[in-house]
Amino acid sequence: MANLLVTGGAGYIGSHTARALERAGYSVVIFDNFSRGHRQAVEGYTVVEGNTAERKKLAALLREFNISAVMHFAAHSLVGESVEKPDLYYHNNVLGGLNLLEAVLEAGVKHFVFSSSAAVYGEPEETPVGEEHPLKPANPYGETKVVIERALHYFTQAFGLNSVSLRYFNAAGAALSGGIGEDHDPETHLVPLILQSVLGQREKVTVFGNDYPTADGTAVRDYIHVDDLAEAHLLALEALLQGRQSQVYNLGNGEGYSVLEVIKAVEKVTGKAVPYEFGSRRTGDPALLVAAAKKAERELGWRPKTTALVDIVESAWRWHRENPQGFGAEK
Repeated sequence: MANLLVTGGAGYIGSHTARALERAGYSVVIFDNFSRGHRQAVEGYTVVEGNTAERKKLAALLREFNISAVMHFAAHSLVGESVEKPDLYYHNNVLGGLNLLEAVLEAGVKHFVFSSSAAVYGEPEETPVGEEHPLKPANPYGETKVVIERALHYFTQAFGLNSVSLRYFNAAGAALSGGIGEDHDPETHLVPLILQSVLGQREKVTVFGNDYPTADGTAVRDYIHVDDLAEAHLLALEALLQGRQSQVYNLGNGEGYSVLEVIKAVEKVTGKAVPYEFGSRRTGDPALLVAAAKKAERELGWRPKTTALVDIVESAWRWHRENPQGFGAEK
């Protein structure tokens, strides 16, 4: 089986994907600077600590381990932070991404799977959102994803680097096999924020906006289980190794749930009331963001398995209940 490099493999989606790759028989090397990832999430793997800015180190690493394909997760991903610190996001996500691509070319690697985002679409003009929707990111984070996607397009034309860009909607949940889950600092994702309030770790949850043109006035999002995202990365890799040309895919369930529906699902799963309050809308938050993901089903054979909101929440609750401090204080 092929040897793979997973950058950002100690992060939330990267660590779950590394597990899926290992189960499928691939040899996985993790590359992470641990600024936001967790060492406990990658125990037992070959781990190399470093930054994507280190092009020579990356090129040497790719040669040393005879890497056949790269999965690139290493990026800052907080929308609000990207607005406050666009320099940080362009430096890390864009310059780091381009350094990695140069190292990939230098080492002769021909396959690349990119962790992109629905943030590339910005305010959707139609729902569900298909891959042909115009790319109009509303923040620097989304813009950095567009830059790397476009670079990959031209790298395919110029250098024959075949790639798949996977545009996630709202990743949620924890590994169904146990052991790893979602732990960000600061935490910004809705499900863990609500669970932290249930665990008494925060006073209440703020629901940003209750005047949207939706059934209950709160924003609607498409939640996709992290194990299903990991499976999509595996299928994308295998498509590339079998000769598939560069492509872009949305990853989502194709069904939306409002913030209040997520709160109700948490209450059902935990048996506890969720303390929350309404706040003002956040700039750039669309009312409705749901994926059209039939292309991934048609071309990759990918179909989400854990689609019910209560099942997604249940997996997250199980991990948070067993790991109330997340991965702990280690870094």
